Parts: sequence; C-alpha cells; structure tokens
Amino acid sequence: MPDSIQHAQPRLEFIPQRFNPVVLQLAQWLLPFLLRLRLRPWLPAGISRIEVKNAEILAELYQQFQAGKVRFLMAFRHPEVDDPLCMFYLLSRVVPRVARKQGIWLQYPIHSHFIYERGMLLWAGDWLGWFFSHLGGTSIRRGKRLDRLGIQTARDLFANGKMPIAVAPEGATNGHSGIVSPLEPGVAQLGFWCVEDLHKANRSEKVLIVPIAIQYSYIEPPWSKLDWLLSKLEADCGLSVQCIDQSDVSNPEEIFYQRLLRLAEHLLTEMENFYRRFYHQNLPEPISIATDKTANPNQVLVARLHRLQDTALKVAEQYFELQPHGNFIDRCRRLEEAGWSYIYRDDIPELNALPRFKRGLADWVAAEADLRMRHMRLVESFVAVTGTYVQEKPTAERFAEIALLIFDTIARITSNKKLPGRPRLGWRQVQMTIGEPISVTEYWSTYQSDRRAARVAVTELTQKLHSALEKLIS
Repeated sequence: MPDSIQHAQPRLEFIPQRFNPVVLQLAQWLLPFLLRLRLRPWLPAGISRIEVKNAEILAELYQQFQAGKVRFLMAFRHPEVDDPLCMFYLLSRVVPRVARKQGIWLQYPIHSHFIYERGMLLWAGDWLGWFFSHLGGTSIRRGKRLDRLGIQTARDLFANGKMPIAVAPEGATNGHSGIVSPLEPGVAQLGFWCVEDLHKANRSEKVLIVPIAIQYSYIEPPWSKLDWLLSKLEADCGLSVQCIDQSDVSNPEEIFYQRLLRLAEHLLTEMENFYRRFYHQNLPEPISIATDKTANPNQVLVARLHRLQDTALKVAEQYFELQPHGNFIDRCRRLEEAGWSYIYRDDIPELNALPRFKRGLADWVAAEADLRMRHMRLVESFVAVTGTYVQEKPTAERFAEIALLIFDTIARITSNKKLPGRPRLGWRQVQMTIGEPISVTEYWSTYQSDRRAARVAVTELTQKLHSALEKLIS
C-alpha cells in the first residue's frame, strides 16, 4: 500500500467502462482463487462457502431483462471489501446454475455493469481501474460537486446497457454485517432517471431495484484468534495483555466483552488527550466507566465516541473552511472532496510545467491536505458503531468486526498506510439473500408531478430500500 501523499497529483480523470468478454472469462476462471487467497494486503478473502437464498428471483429477472421486459438495478449491501467478489460469484456461478434447474434459458454473459467510487484506485492502485473498466464497471466521484460525466454514463448504462447494473447504495463499507448504514439517494434517483429515459424513448420496460443482503460468518468461532488479536491491540496500546486460557473458558463472550470495553475506553482517552493537547480542542475530562458504577458503560463510551468523531471532523473542517452540516457520513464526503481538490489539482493543467518553487508549494499543500484527511478517515471507520451491537448479539463475528475496526485505527496511526492489511481470523462463509424487487415505475406518477414531489419520491424509495435491506439481515 502507498504511504502518505507528499506530492500534488494530476486531476482524477473519469474511467469509462470498456467491457471485454475475455477479461470476464479470465476473472471467472480466477474467482475460486480470489475468494480463498489473499492476493492484496487489504483484501481479507478466506471465503470457503457462499450460500444464496432466493436466487431464482434473479434468474427470472435476467430472463425478463433479456426479453426486453424490465430494466433492473441490484442494490447490494456493502459491509466488507469482499462484497464485489461475492456479487461476482452470485452472477457467474449461482444464477446460471439456478436458471438451468428452473429450465430458464439465459444468454451469456450473465453479468452486470457496476458503479465504483473513483477514489478506490487511490489506495488500491491504477491496475484496478483497468480491471474494473474491462469488467464493465464505470467510475464516479462522490462529493458535493456533481460528477456529471460519471452520473450520465451510469444513467445511460441503466437505461440502455446490454446488462443490468449493480450499485452499493451505502457508498462505503461499514464493517458491520448486522447494520445497514444510511443509503445515498443516488440509487433511487438513477431509478427515476431510467424510467424518464424509457418514457422519452417510448419504451415500456418496467424499472426495478433488487435489494441484496450480504452477511459474513466464520466456519468455526475464532475465539483463539480473537484472543491473539486483542492481545496484540492491548500491547500496541501499552495496556497489560490479558491472555485467555481457552481450555478453561466456558463463557468467552463476557471475558472478550470486558476486554473490548477496556480497550475502547483506553483508546478514547488517548485520542481525547491528543485532540485536547495538540489541537486545542475543548473536550471535557471523562469519567472512567470503572469508577462510575451508576453509568451504562456502552452509553458512556458511545457518547464519548460521537463527541470525539465530531471533534476530529471539526479539526479537518476548520482547515478546509467547511461548515459541519449533516451527519458524520455527509461530513466525511465533503471533507474527502475538499482534500482531493488540494491534492488532485483540477486547476493546474500541467503540474510538471510549474516552476520548481510553485511545485514545492503545491506539494506542501497536498501533504498537508492528506494529513488533515486522516482525521476524517479515523471517523469513517466508526460511523456504524453503536453501543449495543455486540451486547445485543455477542457472537464471535460481532466481536471480530469491532476488534478489526480497532485494528484499522491503530494501524493507520502507527503505519501511515491508507488501508492496512487486516489479520485473517479464520475461514468465513457468506450468506446472500435476494429480496423482492422494488418497482420504481410505481412511484413515477408521484415523482413527475413537480420538484418537491420528486424529492419526496426519492426519499420514500430510498427509505423503502433501506427497510428491505434491514429485513433481509434481521
């Protein structure tokens, strides 16, 4: 993975899709290796089994799509970076197999276009842009400013592409298989644009959005690996290591829960002192959960976490002269856009043509912006954290998810890596569930009434999709 940015970079160019069936065939051949082996440091992989519920829904939709009766978008959950691999497995292996069993004849390829965030290539490498492009992916830049070319390309693919399209409506991973983050309204808006484009072309296809849930679990509960990971995190933080003798533990959940609470409180205290001393932030001195027996430990820690997240974002926002509007995710997106404008210089046509002094100033600005964006990245890792996630269901999976988020935070601070390689805790299995399609066409009469009605329709459709995804993982 690349180290922190020290130099100004050329503008981020749009990457169009250039679907190539040969690249698709090669990727399909490599898929078993991609699922099981870690080919990149940031890719956990280690997936030994994928089970799919209701795959016949997609088989029938592909049949209708190829018959010119429907256009559909697959809105899939995005808890981990492995999710695109799971979607690839679903379309290349499961749907064709189910279609054959159902006596449904489908034309090759059974694949999809997909939208990916342009910034992925900044930490994954430019090679991924070439690969995604030739698999039928199209890039888009998120942020306050509209990426008109990216949006128009995605809109055209939805209405006119030879394959359906897939999007992760959460916009980014949240590290929680059991929590759906707030959805970005762009998926619903794409649906309405597709209906509009079909109406203008006098086409009668029905437009649908298909919710798809993805949940990860371990083949065997990795308590011993979790013990190792927590011991490592405790040592990295300067805490005494509380190793556990697995042979003597009958109730590991309670022991691991207390270790997580202790680790979380220590990290919060360290970060609060960091922002209080070096960024002159007015954070109150916390009351230790160990001494205050009347307080609910989870509520106290979550309140402190949210206050710390707000503080970290304000430190970055003050530098970029941004106002703290919206939720944490909205603020992170605006900060990302502001930081990129300082690093990837749209305003300088030829960076290499700058005089040496001006280039030095541009590099200085880029390095400073990258440093400020680290505050945002720390917040980004914990946007889905609640005070009850582990307590409600103290499974090994939920312990692992929180422990790995803590690992990410410590690794980013200590190693300067944009996305550190995570430790593998054991072989995993995936449960994918296909939900009932949501008709965008049914909302069209409301949407087209006026601008206010259009906004209401987008909001209602987004909420309906969010509810559908939540039901699929409950």
